[in-house]
Amino acid sequence: MACLLEAPLRISVLSEVTASSRHYVDRLFDPDPHKVLQGVIDMKNAVIGNNKQKANLIVLGAVPRLLYLLQQECSTSELRTECAVVLGSLAMGTENNIKSLVDCHIIPALLQGLLSQDLKFIEACLRCLRTVFISPITPVQLLYTTSEHQTILYNHGAIQNIAHLLNSSSYKVQMQALKFFSVLAYENPQVSITLANVLVDGELLSQVFVRMMQRDKSIEMQLTAAKCLTYMCRAGAFRTTFNCIVLKTLPCLVRMCNKDRLLEERVEGAETLAYLIELDVELQRTASITDHLIAMLADYFKYPSSVSAITDIKRLDHDLKHAHELRQAAFKLYASLGANDEDIRKKIIEAENMMDRIVSGLSESSIKVRLAAVRCLHSLSRSVQQLRTSFQDHAVWKPLMKLLQNAPEEVLVMASSTLCNLLLEFSPSKEPILESGAIELLCNLTQSESPALRVNGIWALMNMAFQAEQKTKMDILRALSTEQLFRLLSDPDVNVLMKTLGLLRNLLSTRPHIDQIMTSHGKQIVQAVTLILEGEHNIEVKEQTLCILANIADGTTAKDLIMMNDDILQKVKYYMGHSNVKLQIAATFCISNLIWNEEEGSQERQDKLREMGIVDILHKLTQSADANLCDRAKTAMQQYLA
Repeated sequence: MACLLEAPLRISVLSEVTASSRHYVDRLFDPDPHKVLQGVIDMKNAVIGNNKQKANLIVLGAVPRLLYLLQQECSTSELRTECAVVLGSLAMGTENNIKSLVDCHIIPALLQGLLSQDLKFIEACLRCLRTVFISPITPVQLLYTTSEHQTILYNHGAIQNIAHLLNSSSYKVQMQALKFFSVLAYENPQVSITLANVLVDGELLSQVFVRMMQRDKSIEMQLTAAKCLTYMCRAGAFRTTFNCIVLKTLPCLVRMCNKDRLLEERVEGAETLAYLIELDVELQRTASITDHLIAMLADYFKYPSSVSAITDIKRLDHDLKHAHELRQAAFKLYASLGANDEDIRKKIIEAENMMDRIVSGLSESSIKVRLAAVRCLHSLSRSVQQLRTSFQDHAVWKPLMKLLQNAPEEVLVMASSTLCNLLLEFSPSKEPILESGAIELLCNLTQSESPALRVNGIWALMNMAFQAEQKTKMDILRALSTEQLFRLLSDPDVNVLMKTLGLLRNLLSTRPHIDQIMTSHGKQIVQAVTLILEGEHNIEVKEQTLCILANIADGTTAKDLIMMNDDILQKVKYYMGHSNVKLQIAATFCISNLIWNEEEGSQERQDKLREMGIVDILHKLTQSADANLCDRAKTAMQQYLA
């Protein structure tokens, strides 16, 4: 019987608790607007520092009513402001409170509130939004940083309504408006181009941002204004050669990397600068010689100076967190700096203990640091000289292979991209990587659901197969399996298809290798080639496929597989007369290999192709305006005339 009494007891306790809060909610529905306002003010005072009261009001349905009042045009500015304040207070409660607020669609309502002309109401909305988004349980996609959400704000006149706030007498309002524009411009060409032409009290918005980067402004303002111009530049609002970028934004961001700045400022400065210069070699060169930036970044790895001396656990966690953030930012900026210029890469690697730091970074406990470190390594691995020296001296392939064993997808993509470079024919790391069991690992990557990982897996195998020994080629084919190879040849991602064709082309090089592979896999390869040449593929794919046919035609016995297949021969003939010169050259090269005089059976092959009308086509091609095609056709014709 005792168990039967428990449920009613719990209900009665809940009723007691919520009954004391119900009158606050009831007053929100009073027909007298003055009483409603007073009710909201009383509710505000009741919830301050009282999580139980906040939870009760949410349970009783206060949030939908507050949002309703906040969005009504007939509500006074004071009422709307007080509603936003109460919602902000409710958001300062538990994570369950945040979830309830988000589920009630509080975010769109508050963002719409930013279009108001009332500064107090705007500030209340911004405070509430900040509280909501600080919570780790708030889905990031709800923030209006995606193109779709940015466009919604753009279409609702947000730019015009908020631009004038940049000249507000209130520093807080200025900063919130500035942060708003940094979010709005991020990776959005339409918005950024519009912003470049906006006037604020007769002054271009970009010039307002430049003014906000002056040294007499707060660091927060300088940094946020620099972010606005960075995002606008990357989105195509103006060229990277513009003075506001080269002479203002870039130097401002470099200043933020100085050791005199706060740790958070150094992190944000470095990461924003990395984004600004990521794709532009001239900006990379300018940044590399500004205020000794490369040497300055070396200091990012020296914090904290002495972890062992710290006994306070909270302080230790705090310092380690900052150490991770600093190293992550430094690796990101080094990666951008060294993306294109060989001299810059050399300077980076010559920086204090740089290669040791990168190798250590690959095994950091922080996944973000590991990712940034491998990005830096990938950037530096584009250097032939460094692959032959520093990369070999520090055996960077070892931690890289370890990283590939078990890592999140984003790290795997960057690590496998780096491995592709380490497997180039001039890299001393190629042999030890091969001996470490890389073939199986790379073959597994080709089965990934991620197109990027499939591309990198097959790309690395393609590099591995280039001028490789016959055993290596057969090991690749065995580990990959013909089924997977031909599955990749029908991959919907054109990059995967192109790299697979590249692998096949490298496998089918040197005559003994061509003949052996075609003896065991010839039927399937010819079938795959036929399907590609018949399919709706771009010029590059078909050119690569015809080059594979030309390689097969260079084999001693393998060329018979082409000669016995009239369908393939007709396709080669068709592409000799194609409108695209690249395809004509590749097809003519194939014919040239088939009819080469010095090889056994050449006369029979020449006769068959003559009957197909190939000689007539070759004669026409010797008159081609394209020098390469003309030379290729003449070389083939000489085989008939010899």
